[in-house]
Amino acid sequence: MTHTTTNIATETQRGPVPLPAPAARALVSLGATGTIASAFLSWTYSSNFPGDLTIYGYPAGLQILAIVAGALTLLYSLTLWNVRGLHRLNPAGATSPVLMTALSAFTVCWFAAIAIAVDLGGLVNLAPGAYVAVAASALPVIGALALPHPAPGTGLRGYLTKPDQPRPGPLPALAERAVITLGTAVALIVFTYGIGINDDESETFIGYLLAIVFATWALVHAGLLDRYAGISARHKGFSATLAFVAVAVFPFTQDNDHNANLGVSILVFATVALGLNIVVGLTGLLDLGYVAFLGVGAYAAALVSGSEFSRFSGVQFPFWAAALTGMAASLVFGVLIGAPTLRLRGDYLAIVTLGFGEIFRIAVNNLDGVSGPNLTNGPNGISRIPDLEIFGFNLGDAHDVGSFTLGRFANYLFLMLFFTAIVVLVFTRAADSRIGRSWIAIREDETAATAMGINGFRVKLIAFALGAALAGLAGTVMAHVNYSVNPQPYQFAGAAPPNSAFLLAAVVLGGMGTVSGPLLGASLLYLIPEKLQFLKNYELFAFGIALVLLMRFRPEGIIANRRRQLEFHDSNTPDTPAQPDEPAVTKAGA
Repeated sequence: MTHTTTNIATETQRGPVPLPAPAARALVSLGATGTIASAFLSWTYSSNFPGDLTIYGYPAGLQILAIVAGALTLLYSLTLWNVRGLHRLNPAGATSPVLMTALSAFTVCWFAAIAIAVDLGGLVNLAPGAYVAVAASALPVIGALALPHPAPGTGLRGYLTKPDQPRPGPLPALAERAVITLGTAVALIVFTYGIGINDDESETFIGYLLAIVFATWALVHAGLLDRYAGISARHKGFSATLAFVAVAVFPFTQDNDHNANLGVSILVFATVALGLNIVVGLTGLLDLGYVAFLGVGAYAAALVSGSEFSRFSGVQFPFWAAALTGMAASLVFGVLIGAPTLRLRGDYLAIVTLGFGEIFRIAVNNLDGVSGPNLTNGPNGISRIPDLEIFGFNLGDAHDVGSFTLGRFANYLFLMLFFTAIVVLVFTRAADSRIGRSWIAIREDETAATAMGINGFRVKLIAFALGAALAGLAGTVMAHVNYSVNPQPYQFAGAAPPNSAFLLAAVVLGGMGTVSGPLLGASLLYLIPEKLQFLKNYELFAFGIALVLLMRFRPEGIIANRRRQLEFHDSNTPDTPAQPDEPAVTKAGA
């Protein structure tokens, strides 16, 4: 099968808006420039709106996002003018990336105007700068729709379909490493800005999400994310090292330890989600009670922490012994639960694991000396867990590193980053090993795998036990970070994360069978409800909507495993062209 590439810019059919192509390009550029300029004007007369958009010449909040979105729109409009050196941003000369960046600026500006009117009580609160932003941001959308249609005769679907991309030329190894470094730096800046938005500035965070979604969509249609993924795949060690360096640099960019606390929580849940990915993503076992293994590790570490509320208050293990205790306890429970249940499949296995999760929560709730033996202090849990001390370094104390002061949560962030590196290493090595290939064979077809000589029960039990041990490791850190453990969080759903529904959604949303997918999924699912407080009561509803949309438009997850992508899509259809660094194949040939 041959793979042909069509230069979208050469299409002769105009878009739905009847304008000559030069006029359309000029309208996009003019509107993008006007959007940027409008951010330096006042958008409202009241300082009560988040970000204080009343000051001329000093952009803040949503105005900064408008500048960034407008600059991206202007940059992509220049790619259609054949400006030297910019063709790499849009190799196919496609129309859809220009439209997506224009929509990024449009949604930010229009959302800001609507939010000001709603929050402050009417359009009278809009200053002239807001009207300029609304009008200017609409011009690039009109201009982009007037450009040659990306797929004549297909209507809106043509704009939403990712265009074919020309095969990229080779880059020197040093240049590819520079691209990875630049991409990591941009990701760190974007994440730092988002996590730095105050919890009471939900309007600004919604605008941030709108800008990110459409800008990312534009980069996908331009083929840049595919090419970046290919470059990163050729330099896996370098890109992974830079990712961990970026996380290590993050605490030095913050002047508020609360944000470091968010970072620790995200790493804990992302690490647990990666452990669940072994069970769900690699082996194909639907585990609905996985959060119980996190609880087993947390309770085991709390019991030997030296807390005065522990049943063994006179016992205080050193850090490494407490971590091993949590891992060992979770491993044992994984084997004990897995041995009698892993001969089940599908829905039956899911029901049994769901029951185990509920049994764990009820059991620790009743082990209070009244309803059962006095072990976990019942619903009150185990509190006043002391901070960890490693080589005389107390993680509960603030420490100065040069001119920077790292607080308690920053210290735990570094510790959790170390554990995350261990879990990533275990996951990647296991997935690439003989046992990992057996997991994948079981996931694809357990009957066929068994017929080929794979001991399905033993292989699944290893996956179950390994995933449980990794969750227990994260639980030991979580117990010390939170100062306490109690039964409330360890539910299937309904409590604040972590819960089994949260972890499963993170794996499915991010991309099953990948390393970075669960890390990204857990980060999004934890950070978004944390910043958008009004979602707290509708968390499960939001998760459900997100999963329905994901299953409809990208069932393989945000970061797709190549094998799963071929399973869900036929690569000879326009919706899913072959990756630039791989030949096109049909689904049957996969």
